[in-house]
Amino acid sequence: MTTTTTPYDVAAVRADVPILSRTVHGKPLVYLDHAATSQKPRAVIERITRYYEEENANVHRGVHTLSQEATDAFEEARRAVQRFLGAASDREIVFTRGATEAINLVARSFGEAFVRAGDEIVVSELEHHANVVPWQLLAARTGAVVRVLPMTDAGELDLDALPGLLTERTRLVAVTHTSNALGTVTPLRTIIDAAHAAGACVLVDGAQAAPHAPVDVQAIGADFLAVAGHKMGGPTGIGVLWGREDLLEAMPPFLGGGDMIDRVRLPEGTTFNVLPHKFEAGTPHVAGAVGLHAAVDYLDGLGMENVAAHEADVVGYAVERLSAVDGLRLVGTPRRRAGAVSFLLDGVHPYDTGTVLDRLGIAVRTGHHCAQPIMERLGVPGTVRASFGFYSSRDDVDALVEGLATVQRLFS
Repeated sequence: MTTTTTPYDVAAVRADVPILSRTVHGKPLVYLDHAATSQKPRAVIERITRYYEEENANVHRGVHTLSQEATDAFEEARRAVQRFLGAASDREIVFTRGATEAINLVARSFGEAFVRAGDEIVVSELEHHANVVPWQLLAARTGAVVRVLPMTDAGELDLDALPGLLTERTRLVAVTHTSNALGTVTPLRTIIDAAHAAGACVLVDGAQAAPHAPVDVQAIGADFLAVAGHKMGGPTGIGVLWGREDLLEAMPPFLGGGDMIDRVRLPEGTTFNVLPHKFEAGTPHVAGAVGLHAAVDYLDGLGMENVAAHEADVVGYAVERLSAVDGLRLVGTPRRRAGAVSFLLDGVHPYDTGTVLDRLGIAVRTGHHCAQPIMERLGVPGTVRASFGFYSSRDDVDALVEGLATVQRLFS
């Protein structure tokens, strides 16, 4: 684990991430696609390898040594995530395949318990598809209605519209902490307080928040929060749903199978396991959980306040430099931004920009970023998105700006 103090030692952090030393098309890799997936510190890679080499076994059901060691590692990972998110209990930490599954779990299980025909679900216009489609499916199943909290031209949520959307029929508000497409940081406390005053629960998509700044679920005050391990230095295929214990207790299981049961009788009469196991059917992604544990330990070692300050500097520098590029238009100009900057070059399709940048060793994301409502609202088919993480540097920004000059020369 690397521990840094202010000033942030980004060179030491980058040395901890093996893939950053490779080349692409003969050029040094400049990785600006953190919002899609983060690169992994060596400590995470080594921890996953050690699990498979020394501890690999199924959890919770074995009396032999390997199973007990794997179970201990799996449950300690849960407690590490509990501490990282500031949860009151490890019973509130449910392992999932990712943030998408975590949101679907709530849509299915909370929906079954609490949503009826004519009820309302408020979804913001800033959401990733993963925080839109599950609520549309829930509405189709139950006869509920999806209402939209709109965004402004700047890419911020229009809070003036919120009071008119919250009624006695509102059951849940689904809102992102940080937009994956524009980097907008939303005013969560204002939204959550208003929702609670109306008697509604709130689910926060925290996938783009947990990698970039401290996240304390008790301070945020929401009812559910979803995060994705692969966006915070951990492996793919592992995510977390945090939920208030009283709500999770009241919700039915999401999937049926092994480990989520207490006792099974035929033809009927099954009773279910205690939290959080009630929501974790089947063999879990044990290696993913221990890898996520290593990732949160690594981020804790850096200090999330330090990470946030470092990234704010890099993102601010990126906005400054990109704003000075002739023929470049920023898409979204929020007052509070984290992690990502979207833009377009005059006369150049985003795909072409991304393709040329790739030949220069620069990895960006192009397209609608699984946020088509945002693109439709802003009147663009897609954007080029540069996104940043704990290992990003001002040098990465300089390389991007130089690469964009090459793109413009080629398409002039």
